[in-house]
Amino acid sequence: MLTLILRRTAFSLFSLLVVSLVLFMLTRSIPDSPARIVLGDQATEQQIAEFDHDHGLDRPIVVQYGSWLRRLVFGGDLGRSFTSGLDMNKQIAETLPVTMEIVVVAFAAATLVSLMLGTLSALYRDGPIDYLARSLAVLGVSVPGFWLALVLILFFAVDRDWFPPGGITPFRQDPLGHLLSIALPCFCLGCFYLAVLTRMTRSSLLEVLGLDYMRTARAAGLHPARVLLYALRNAMVPVVTIAGVSFGHMFGWALIIEQIFNIDGMSRALLTAIQQRDYSMVQAVVMMFTVVFVGANLVADLANGWLNPRLAAAS
Repeated sequence: MLTLILRRTAFSLFSLLVVSLVLFMLTRSIPDSPARIVLGDQATEQQIAEFDHDHGLDRPIVVQYGSWLRRLVFGGDLGRSFTSGLDMNKQIAETLPVTMEIVVVAFAAATLVSLMLGTLSALYRDGPIDYLARSLAVLGVSVPGFWLALVLILFFAVDRDWFPPGGITPFRQDPLGHLLSIALPCFCLGCFYLAVLTRMTRSSLLEVLGLDYMRTARAAGLHPARVLLYALRNAMVPVVTIAGVSFGHMFGWALIIEQIFNIDGMSRALLTAIQQRDYSMVQAVVMMFTVVFVGANLVADLANGWLNPRLAAAS
């Protein structure tokens, strides 16, 4: 298990290094300078050159990347915005918790419901529960999240005023209002992944329940609950893998959901940075998404090593 942890951690760090290098190169490949946003279209070439020199943008890309990476690794410093001069660490600290809360709540709800539905669907195959779970799974993967968000806003926020149409109420100000304000975004964000995890849980559990050692355990008179527990542990390996990938992908969908519900999270910061050619903010937001994605996959790999010790031994 220790070997698995070391190998997966090293691979994750290498992935972050590669992504940071590619991201840095892509942001610097934009031909225009952020000085055009700060100084205006009437700025002279000399003024733009002075701006680039003051912010180190005239140095070779390799030197800029080395300086940025050194500050990030040893000081945790994401830098400052070229256009607004704001500290990126402060900006991320203000916007990341908003997006993280929506993603975590949606992921937790989708995972719990999908595990229950998938398990019941496999245990009562071809029964009413199975047909219901499969129908919900088909709907979940078929209905676009942004369209579902607009429909829910129309029916439950505009017509009936049960939920706020957008924004997030601070928890300290109104706990109930806060829960109502994140209910629709979390529901829209979690529907697709609930469907995917439900189908994966069902198919994986059916496959395990049909294996010889499961039939032998039932024939030997082992308690059905213990048989199910053993089956779930073996069936969870592909489910955990998909769950780890889904958690990272949720941050991408959260950008769209936040725009529809007018939530001041990472999406607004990223889109504003792109429009203003703010290299620092784009790098900070994308790197945070990458860290979360890689971290989720690392946790999934380690969880699979615990569920199936043969995977750890093979590493």
